[in-house]
Amino acid sequence: MPQPHRIPALTPLGIAILSLLARESMHPYEMRHVIRVREIDRVMKVTHGTLYSTVERLAATGLIQPVETSREGRRPERTVYEITELGRDQLLDALRAELMRHTPDYPRLAMGLSFASLLAPQEVGELLERRAVAVEAELSGFQIALDATLKQRSPSLERVSLIEVEYLTALLRAERDWLRAVTDDIREGRLTWVPPSWQESPSPQDREPEGERDDE
Repeated sequence: MPQPHRIPALTPLGIAILSLLARESMHPYEMRHVIRVREIDRVMKVTHGTLYSTVERLAATGLIQPVETSREGRRPERTVYEITELGRDQLLDALRAELMRHTPDYPRLAMGLSFASLLAPQEVGELLERRAVAVEAELSGFQIALDATLKQRSPSLERVSLIEVEYLTALLRAERDWLRAVTDDIREGRLTWVPPSWQESPSPQDREPEGERDDE
C-alpha cells in the first residue's frame, strides 16, 4: 500500500507565497515585485533563488499548481500559479501556529551580552550606544515608509494591513529604550564590572618583538 506523501513544514517564504496566491494567481516575478512593494522582505529574507526554489517545492507538494504559461517577446516563459485547496488548508494551519506558538529565536544581542563582561564597561557602553544609533535610524526608516504607505493607500486602510509594522516598531522602540537605559547606567557607574586581566594586556600584534627592545 503506497505511503501518503508527507508535506514538509512551511517556511516563512512558503507562507508568504501561499498568502499572495490566496488573493490572486501570479507568476514568480510578480510575486517578487509584490514582496518588494509591500515590504514583506522586512520580516524574512527573500532572494531570487530562494523564491523560485520555494515555488517549485510548493508545486511539487501539491500546495500550488500552474494555470498557464506565457512568453512575451524574447523574455523567458512565465508560469502563473494558483493555490490549491490543500494549499489553503496548509496555509491557514501554518498561520495559526505562527500566531499562537512562542519559539525561541536566540537573538544575537543576547548572546553578545552573555559574554560582555570580557570587555571593559566603557567599551561595552560605547558599543551599545552605536547600536542604539542604528536602531534609532531603523525606527526612523520604518516611520518614513509607514507615512509613505499611508499617503499612497486609501484613507480607509485597515489597521491589520500594517500590523506587522506596528509589531516591529514596538520591538525596536523597546530595544532602543533598553539600550539607552543600560548605557546611562554604565556611564554613571551604576553598572560596572572588572574584566579579566588578560583582556587589558596587549595583543600579540601589539607586543614589541624582543629583538627590537631598547637595551637598558
